[in-house]
Amino acid sequence: MIQKKWIRRSAYVALLALPVITAGCGLFSQQTSKSIDPPPVEETGDLNSDPTGQALPEGEESSRMTVYLQDSNGYLAPIAVPLTLGENETAAQKALEIMVDNGAYASLIPEDFRAMIPQGTQVLKYEYDQERKVAKVNLSGAFLEYNSQDERDIVESITWTLTAMPGIEGVELSVEGEPLTEMPVAAFPIQGELTRKIGINIETAEGVNPANSSSVILYFSAQSMNNEEYYVPVTRLIERSDSKEHAAMEQLIQGPLDSKTLSSVILPNVEVENLEMQDGGLVKIDLKDEAYESGQPIPTEMLQSIVLSLTENTGATSVQISINGETNLVDDSNNTYSESAPATRPHHLNALES
Repeated sequence: MIQKKWIRRSAYVALLALPVITAGCGLFSQQTSKSIDPPPVEETGDLNSDPTGQALPEGEESSRMTVYLQDSNGYLAPIAVPLTLGENETAAQKALEIMVDNGAYASLIPEDFRAMIPQGTQVLKYEYDQERKVAKVNLSGAFLEYNSQDERDIVESITWTLTAMPGIEGVELSVEGEPLTEMPVAAFPIQGELTRKIGINIETAEGVNPANSSSVILYFSAQSMNNEEYYVPVTRLIERSDSKEHAAMEQLIQGPLDSKTLSSVILPNVEVENLEMQDGGLVKIDLKDEAYESGQPIPTEMLQSIVLSLTENTGATSVQISINGETNLVDDSNNTYSESAPATRPHHLNALES
């Protein structure tokens, strides 16, 4: 834990400058061979469908919202929480209120997770700059009171929560009306608006110099103390690559650096046979695995990790996955994937029950 935090701090300056098991088991990993449900995702009830983060249409009273919370291992993860918006409430402002530690919505936070905005913080004002696609957030003075080791996670959780909403690409923070140019405790730099370029859960691949690196965002699996699986995004600093999508898949297959906490769902013997960007926001990927048999159910978490990682790194909206050239696939949750119906990124991740 201490080592991870140190790496994340030392890698930040470099990041700002940046423009499946043994034979016979094939795609399945040791982790997925256990009888554990895959991380829950939701395709419907997108509370964040309005790019300004405004209230739901009349008559649509409740749904879920994804907020980024810290798990018991110190990783930030997107968690879908149940939510009811009041009249004229904005989803973005409500998300920030949910993320206040021990706040009014503490009962919505799943066990093993922690909200990162300092206790007692109030959202004094929320505005959306449509032209710049920036969320402007004015917080109360209580936001300035926190432990230095939490500073980066506070910034990441706010930034990644708000930029998950369609139309929001950046975040500007103010406290009592005064714009923040750096965080007040450990001086985390805020150079204008905050974007996803700051990364999340930063780690550095072995032998890589952060000052001469590029980054990819990978989705691995973790498990709560209640044996619920959930996805965790990791920003990994790697050697510079001409193809971010190829680099992302290479690192995803290599698996997590923190193998005690995070689990991979693709095995090293799986190869990327072909990977290309198509018009219309589509990524096509063909995996090669000699142990795969036609019609064999594929782990849901493997396919979801590929979809999440590729869409995050490329900006694509859908992913067409094939294995050994076969495009008609079914996962172990009985979801189908085909050339005519490529996989899309789910609206909400990790709808944990406890």
